[in-house]
Amino acid sequence: MRGRVLIADDHPIVREALQLAVSANWPRASVDAAGSLAEIEALASRRGGYDLVLLDLMLPDAHGFSGLLMLQKLLPDTPVAIVSSRNDPQTVASAYVLGAAAFLPKSTAMTVLAEQVKRVVEGERVFPTAPAAAKTDEVLDAVKRLESLSAAQLRILLALADGRLNKQIAGDMNLSEATVKAHLTAIFRKLKVSNRTQAILAARPILTSSDDPA
Repeated sequence: MRGRVLIADDHPIVREALQLAVSANWPRASVDAAGSLAEIEALASRRGGYDLVLLDLMLPDAHGFSGLLMLQKLLPDTPVAIVSSRNDPQTVASAYVLGAAAFLPKSTAMTVLAEQVKRVVEGERVFPTAPAAAKTDEVLDAVKRLESLSAAQLRILLALADGRLNKQIAGDMNLSEATVKAHLTAIFRKLKVSNRTQAILAARPILTSSDDPA
């Protein structure tokens, strides 16, 4: 079976291991690699679609589950399997309620990982623990508030979380400052907040992980 897979991880050795796991059961698949959300956006725009994405939560320009949310906006019909070294019950449960196709710990043996990837490709949701055990109400509430944001608006919200100024955001996204301000106005309206700090607080359950500092 032919197909196209995107591996999103900033560590080359991990990307190579994941590619081996894909090739073990899907030898004819074409595999692309990305090391950041910016590279994911560029590939999604250029390629037009994927059959599977393997996503590391801790990309350098990501916050919490922002990479998953971004992919769900860019590739709404593509299953996203999270591959992470952070596999505490709260993180796994949050990934489940956010709609991830799988949660695959990086500590998983290669043979097991290859089998899990096969199960995901076949349409199964694969999680290591029972996800209902952890608290997810705050995550679900944040999702409802963020789902109306466009991909560009989500990128701007991430930039706010990084403490970037309008001028910096405009330069990074190749936009005018007036356009950035217009996006911020729309973001505040959609999140029902009035300033940057409130917007970041509204998104905090998504933009932080369970062991991040409050």
